[in-house]
Amino acid sequence: MGQDRAVVVVRADSIPDTEALVRALVDGGIRGIEFTFTTPDVERHVRAAVASSPDAEIGVGTVLTAAQADSAIAAGARFLVTPGIVPAVGAAARDAGIPLAMGAFTPSEVLSALEHGAAAVKIFPAETCGPRYFSHLRGPLPGVRLIASGGIDEGNARAFLEAGAYAVTAGSSVVTPALIAARDWAGITRRARSFIASSAEPPPTIDTVDVDPRTPGDRL
Repeated sequence: MGQDRAVVVVRADSIPDTEALVRALVDGGIRGIEFTFTTPDVERHVRAAVASSPDAEIGVGTVLTAAQADSAIAAGARFLVTPGIVPAVGAAARDAGIPLAMGAFTPSEVLSALEHGAAAVKIFPAETCGPRYFSHLRGPLPGVRLIASGGIDEGNARAFLEAGAYAVTAGSSVVTPALIAARDWAGITRRARSFIASSAEPPPTIDTVDVDPRTPGDRL
């Protein structure tokens, strides 16, 4: 994620061809792919994605419990994402050496996420606060990896990056359940390319910090 500064979240009730979906996204320039526990049997999709696309960074989001974290890691997830502060998931990720992005919104929540082992903090919903909020957060928290998530599309992705976001997360602006159900892999590739082109930005030059030295933050 740190290299490309973009990740896509896949939310769908069913995925008819995991390998084709991942390949469509990678062909479009997005290698950071987050499946979620809102998709039934997500572990099966993670195993298929990892096996078929070693050039992709496959992770799992909406992780709410330590058991889910362990299950995702066993399936081959290379990063985890929580929607909020979940200390048990932080402990599981730390013990497994897996990078974790925790969801937060306020400065206090950002600090709490770091204290519980987050390598990056997902600001959600970013659309609600807008890019200027990231500029404000960067004031007291200049070295924290902040990820913009929620309502990010090709029209605002670059603005969030320019305001200080370490990375941006796309969802339905790139992948929708309808496109997946229709097996419109070419359409998904086009949308991925458009998103990447709109968010093109030189790599960040800020120094980053990890509260817990055992956090494998360099992998995010």
